[in-house]
Amino acid sequence: MNKKTVRDIDVTGKKVLVRCDFNVPYNEDRVITDNRRIVAALPTIKYLIDNHAKVILCSHLGRPKGEVKPEFSLDIVAKELSKLLGQEVKLATDVVGESAKSLVANLNEGEVILLENVRFEPGEEKNDPELSKKFAELADVYVNDAFGTAHRAHSSTTGVADYLPAVSGFLIEKELTFLGNAIQNPEKPFMAIIGGKKVSDKIGPIEALIEKVDVLLIGGAMAYTFIKAMGYNVGKSFCEEDKLDLAKTIMEKAKNKGVKLLLPVDTKVGKEFDPNTESKNVKYTEIPDDWEGFDIGEETIKLYSDELRKAKTVIWMGPLGLFEFDQFAVGTNSIAKVLADLDAIKVVGGGDSAAAIEKAGLADKFTHISTGGSASLEFVEGKKLPGIEALQDN
Repeated sequence: MNKKTVRDIDVTGKKVLVRCDFNVPYNEDRVITDNRRIVAALPTIKYLIDNHAKVILCSHLGRPKGEVKPEFSLDIVAKELSKLLGQEVKLATDVVGESAKSLVANLNEGEVILLENVRFEPGEEKNDPELSKKFAELADVYVNDAFGTAHRAHSSTTGVADYLPAVSGFLIEKELTFLGNAIQNPEKPFMAIIGGKKVSDKIGPIEALIEKVDVLLIGGAMAYTFIKAMGYNVGKSFCEEDKLDLAKTIMEKAKNKGVKLLLPVDTKVGKEFDPNTESKNVKYTEIPDDWEGFDIGEETIKLYSDELRKAKTVIWMGPLGLFEFDQFAVGTNSIAKVLADLDAIKVVGGGDSAAAIEKAGLADKFTHISTGGSASLEFVEGKKLPGIEALQDN
């Protein structure tokens, strides 16, 4: 997907509106607990500063649903940005109102301001043309660098592009390059690891990947739906009873396509959903009635590790166990370590997989970790992303 980037447009002296994804987690004291999404936006912001643009940043945070709610204010993001950039980033007290207009009017080249949470505006998620025009009136150029919201047709992600020259930032360029190449032009053998809780959440990407991969490895809670579909008891493990036929269809489709589909051969089960619960390793055919599966087992770790060591391209979407609890993070961490040492293209599809790899301290060993979450899933599935489609073609 060849889209124009911020490099392809003159930004000197221009007011540049940049849609970022600053939807970061924070605690009850309003302290940001993970600033990765802010850090990921820095290359584009610094490029604009260095090229004497007047930089206007915007983003959403949480789900205020069109109302002004102080707990969703971007004030914490403005402070973090000021620290990371080494210069003050002023926060407008509104989105497109008098405060925003005043800050923009007084903006000098190389300075940066941040608009308040775009979802404080009721028209944002409706892609209201009037709101889109108001965004456009603030700037001369629009840059989308929010891959995490590229699957949404909102005023600040697509609507504004109807009124301004629209190009991508470096983060979106990177996402399209690495995710796109991994899927369209993979070096073989090409393998995909699909984890997470629900088969239904990943059905699109699974069906798309079956058309392209040599090996598909299934883990996470979704594996128990496949195990149940094969006729085995899964105890108290999470299982989508209404998706058993879907799991059978996926297995049949993989077989017909000549794709090697690997499912866990054993699993680590726990007595209850608790970080310190009693646990044990059992064969996938012998999960006790009153136990719940929380991780892939020791034999599965070995089986998956041996297979992955042959890969030249790997895409990973979803953790392989309940990685938030240390005793059930063994499978995810073990596979992350195998991939970290692998001489291959290794792309992680955002969300919980990215969090697990960050937690394991191995992020720098991967070719690319997507910031996209749901947008990554839809991109892998082959869906058109409105926030990307709205940008100028190169």
